[in-house]
Amino acid sequence: MSGPAVEDLLRGLMPQVLGALVRRHGQFEGCEDAVQEAGLAASVQWPADGVPDNPRGWLMTVASRRLIDHVRSEHARRERETVAEPAPDVPDTDDTLVLLFLCCHPALTAASQTALTLRAVGGLTTAEIARAFLVPEATMAARISRAKQRIRAAGSAFRLPDGVAFEERLRVVLHVLYLIFNEGYTASSGSSLHRVELAWEAIRLARLVRAQLPQDGEVAGLLALMLLTHARRAARTTPGGDLVPLDEQDRSVWDRELIEEGLALARESLGAPVLGPYQLQAAIAATHADAATAGETDWRQVYALYLILERIAPNPMVTLNRAIALAEVAGPGEGLALLAGLDADERVRGHHRLASVRAHLLEKAGEPAAAYENYRRAAKATASLAERRYLESRAARLRP
Repeated sequence: MSGPAVEDLLRGLMPQVLGALVRRHGQFEGCEDAVQEAGLAASVQWPADGVPDNPRGWLMTVASRRLIDHVRSEHARRERETVAEPAPDVPDTDDTLVLLFLCCHPALTAASQTALTLRAVGGLTTAEIARAFLVPEATMAARISRAKQRIRAAGSAFRLPDGVAFEERLRVVLHVLYLIFNEGYTASSGSSLHRVELAWEAIRLARLVRAQLPQDGEVAGLLALMLLTHARRAARTTPGGDLVPLDEQDRSVWDRELIEEGLALARESLGAPVLGPYQLQAAIAATHADAATAGETDWRQVYALYLILERIAPNPMVTLNRAIALAEVAGPGEGLALLAGLDADERVRGHHRLASVRAHLLEKAGEPAAAYENYRRAAKATASLAERRYLESRAARLRP
């Protein structure tokens, strides 16, 4: 089996093995390190020697031995007595969802939840995660280590919570996956607009959650949103890497397979008894995907969906997007009036998105000088080089 194929196999197996080890031994930090070591050994041996008949059992055996060696090396007598040689196979139960819940423990910050999820469930190395978020490897290693220590200090049992606690933690899990996808789809900094591996990893993890919670409308909605959004990736940049806005994209290169899957999931999610923000965002993405051209977009439907979304999940970015839809329905003046209410909101005041949307609407309203200033302000505020180039190019067209 080739190296990439082995990597794909390991990415699916390692969370299962880690879940089984943590359930058995209750040492998240030690188990996670042991599974990472087993995965590294497999990535070296399997391409050369072939994949064993029972790859999960192989990983379980190697990881268990590494864990035992670690306990013995530290002379931890009490732990050594409780850590016995396990059976070579992994139980049939898949603890990936439990592992996700553990990585998204409320004692952790969003940044730590994201990093730990990518490490423990996504199977990414610390170096890969550090590169994705453009921080030194030592910084990311310290962040992951602190996260594991906080989980240990919290003394969480390795099981799914019940009732309201389950719903609350599930919302955190979905939010973390949403953050991972957004960072992959539109990188917050750096020279590239996309970090494709992060976007695909978020989709893979969302599929895992969907497989275990097939009746949950918000899970289906989040996966639909990811698929419908990622389907546009190839059209979002020029060959030179410059950003192409939605209304100028060549829709013939959108990924129709992802769109069809996303549309079906979006329709299914809207049949749930309760609507959540991911279902509504998926419905908005589906409305854009349904339009053969930008001019055929049903902006009234988009506006209505944003209005509902704003009521159930108030957020300045939702208001920002509603202003764009309102401008398409009622004219740029109405959109600008709605934007004016965001100037006092500390969450978006000074954010490049607010300035760029205002610039776009001012340009449509026939105010090129004001649009020029806002495009320049937006370009200075973003850390993404691709977005900065785009905003500077828009400003250059309007330079007085």
